[in-house]
Amino acid sequence: MRKKITKSLFKNLNSEPEFKEQSNTEAIELKKQVISSLLDQNLATFKSIFSVPLNTDIMVREFTIRSLNRRAFIIFVGTMVDLEHIKESIMEKLLGNEHSSTKIQDIVSFPMAKMATNIGEITDFISGGITALFVEGDPECYLFETTKIHGRSIEKSDNEVIVKGAKEAFNENVVDNIALIRKKIKNENLIVESQVISKRSKDSVFLVYEKDLVNDELLQMIKEKLSSFNSDKIIDLSILEQYLEEHPRSIFPTMLYTERPDRAAAFIEEGHIVLLMSNSPSCLVLPTTFWALMHSPEDHYLRTPYGNFIRLLRFLALFVAIFASPFYIAITNYHVGMIPPDLLMAMAGSRERVPFPSIIEILMMEIGFELIREAGLRVPSPIGPTIGIVGALILGQAAVQANIISPIVIIVIALSGLSSFIIIDGSMNFAIRISRFLFVISAGFFGIYGVMALYTVGLFYLVSLKSFGIPYFAPMTPHFTSSKDLLVRHIPIKEKFRPGYVKPKDMVKQRKG
Repeated sequence: MRKKITKSLFKNLNSEPEFKEQSNTEAIELKKQVISSLLDQNLATFKSIFSVPLNTDIMVREFTIRSLNRRAFIIFVGTMVDLEHIKESIMEKLLGNEHSSTKIQDIVSFPMAKMATNIGEITDFISGGITALFVEGDPECYLFETTKIHGRSIEKSDNEVIVKGAKEAFNENVVDNIALIRKKIKNENLIVESQVISKRSKDSVFLVYEKDLVNDELLQMIKEKLSSFNSDKIIDLSILEQYLEEHPRSIFPTMLYTERPDRAAAFIEEGHIVLLMSNSPSCLVLPTTFWALMHSPEDHYLRTPYGNFIRLLRFLALFVAIFASPFYIAITNYHVGMIPPDLLMAMAGSRERVPFPSIIEILMMEIGFELIREAGLRVPSPIGPTIGIVGALILGQAAVQANIISPIVIIVIALSGLSSFIIIDGSMNFAIRISRFLFVISAGFFGIYGVMALYTVGLFYLVSLKSFGIPYFAPMTPHFTSSKDLLVRHIPIKEKFRPGYVKPKDMVKQRKG
């Protein structure tokens, strides 16, 4: 009996050589209808919707429920379900005759997800890995949670590496990702809300928040934004981010993209909203400020003096990554009087045989450094580090020996490049690297005045940015009540308030004992 059932699950028991193809209008109208109590009509309907037998991984099994003496059929996507569970817990129970109950729920020893009547809703469930059971004479369809999609296990974070703290990261299975957050927030107020955001592919996004903390206006704004999309397909959070952002052409990100569940949980506890999607090993945190993009989870895992040390080092690296190359160009071309005489003589000696002006030197080495960085990322992992090390050493040494580049330029580019690696957020890292080229060009044309003018304009621009109505530099400017965890973090016992810019329902996160 078991062998026979298993074999029948893997083959389509339909004898029709072809199916009747429907137009888009007919398919849309059909999905708005409810199922019939006539089994043959339901069978024909769903064979037509799923293009059976042309669609080879759609399994349909017709049989008779012996204890009820009624015909029935199940339909599921064979590549997305647990076939053993279907065989043992559904098929064998329905085909057996030892049950005296007249209720399907009592016969099947498998948890039922729900019952449904709408054809479109049932179709969406089947496409997501749910098994649908239709029984002759029943006006409702029985849906069983049999989804089993293979994917990566929970592994370490690749892009947000920390020394002290949790090591687990999100994977492509959204169920695992939600479980990782729930493991850290054991609170009945944690809400996981689903919303469909694409028309054809029925891609869903999960909004995760705490209902007793989140600001209702902010939540409604995000929901309205998600429901406004008119796209056939949004398959990943990285694409969703580009739909959501208010300034799509800005080089500075206004949303935080993280693959760490501990970081996501920390933002949820402050009143933020986290977005998750299937097939995305990460989450989006809304809204986001400049300070959130510059902070690291390790700032809080380490003791306060250590955390402040690496945080201040990170902000120093930010300025070095942006201004090291522009300042070198500005000083050597326009402001040589600022250089001490001994250092000026050493620099002049090193550049004596170099035929290019300093801006050309810097641009050549900056572009070369970016090429090496990208090559190291794109090639297979065993070769990547080798390309980075060998490429930098060989190119740098050869350029100096050929008198194309001066040795001091190699030092400036290396210092600037290393500093950019300390910026942990990938989008912010890109923004810093692109900004550096803009400052290099401004320094080449206008010297230190061009650098400061561009810096002032850039600062005004950043202050004008908003993320879902939240100013980019909040809570510093404009001022909001917060724990003042911006440049320097306080000891944990002093961090009493949640960030006021998200307007949480409960501002106090730590009360006096």
